[in-house]
Amino acid sequence: MSRTIPARTPARTPRRLAGAAALALPALVLGAAAASAHVTVTPDAAEAGSYATLTFKVPNESAEASTTAVKVDLPTDTPFTSVSVEPVPGWTAKVTQAPLPEPVEVHGTTVTEAPASIEWTADDADAGIAPGEFLRFTVSAGAVPDGVEALALPATQTYSDGEVVAWDQVASGDAEPELPAPVLQVVPADADDDHGTASAAGEAADGSAGAATDATTSGDDPGTLPLALGAAGLGLGLVGAVTGVVALARTRAAAPAGSSGATSDDTGRR
Repeated sequence: MSRTIPARTPARTPRRLAGAAALALPALVLGAAAASAHVTVTPDAAEAGSYATLTFKVPNESAEASTTAVKVDLPTDTPFTSVSVEPVPGWTAKVTQAPLPEPVEVHGTTVTEAPASIEWTADDADAGIAPGEFLRFTVSAGAVPDGVEALALPATQTYSDGEVVAWDQVASGDAEPELPAPVLQVVPADADDDHGTASAAGEAADGSAGAATDATTSGDDPGTLPLALGAAGLGLGLVGAVTGVVALARTRAAAPAGSSGATSDDTGRR
């Protein structure tokens, strides 16, 4: 006589699947972190015509080698006319000037040469960016070119083992490239700012607006007197109320302890 034995699903299968997923998750997270760790610039936007303080954040992505040099290429078709660097301990910075492909007009001046690149080099092996570390390099650059929407600032990262990584790919569409270049968005200058400044200067020269402001600030406005008197009266009323409460409390505390009992006896006799 044959028996049919029902198939059994191992009870540990869900646990094994959960364990495998738990082990795979850190790998995915680490992979995503490694993919997103690239050279960036902050802030990511600056106003045209301004002098911006730009900070390049450089992470070290090698597991064994250190970053020993970082180079940032500056635009030459729409150049910065001035670049200065903030000192980084243990690193030497060099700003390279170069002739422009074509002269450009900047604030009424024809510019034929401009900063073309900035390069930072570690003074020794100990100063390099070690695995698992990052370093910030800050510059002041201006004036931010007008008439453009964004400036690509390609960066080159050199490692102690000779590897060179070029962060020079510009995104097209929504997809981010594998080695994206740092990009600075350019915001058009606000024309209202200049108009507002000129208007304020005109008012100051006329003197009428300034006099009105001084009168309001000093409290000479007639409307402020009733408010001040009302506030003073309210304050005096609060002080009187507090004084009355304190006096009542002292009177009750000073009364004879037996006064309450005597009153009861007299009432009983009547």
